[in-house]
Amino acid sequence: MYELLMGTLLILTIVWLVIRVRRNKVEDQKNKNCEVKIRSPYQAVAIKYSENACDAAKAMTGRRFLSSAAPRLPLPECDYTDCRCQFAHYDDRRAGRDRRSPFAPAGPTGSTGSFETERRDKIDRRKKSN
Repeated sequence: MYELLMGTLLILTIVWLVIRVRRNKVEDQKNKNCEVKIRSPYQAVAIKYSENACDAAKAMTGRRFLSSAAPRLPLPECDYTDCRCQFAHYDDRRAGRDRRSPFAPAGPTGSTGSFETERRDKIDRRKKSN
């Protein structure tokens, strides 16, 4: 009698573990499908609209927003009942040439500054003074 009870308890425990493992796999798969993978911390969006868009969407032409700071669609100023605006996704908020490059001309004088001279007065704090 004792062996029968222990055998039944063992079988029920194994069945319970199998069901639990399968349920966790299904939940993990659902969560994996819903995850948004951020490639860059500066991932951005711009409003993409059709020809017959509202003036509010047209006013935002060329503006990129960080994904976390993007306005909700439809825009509050939108006067169309059937708004078809969407977001165009970009890896970076910046567009065009990187102005920080020391090799590209920029600014009114066409130079980006002098990179040969050391302008710091203090001793580097990471170097130990003897």
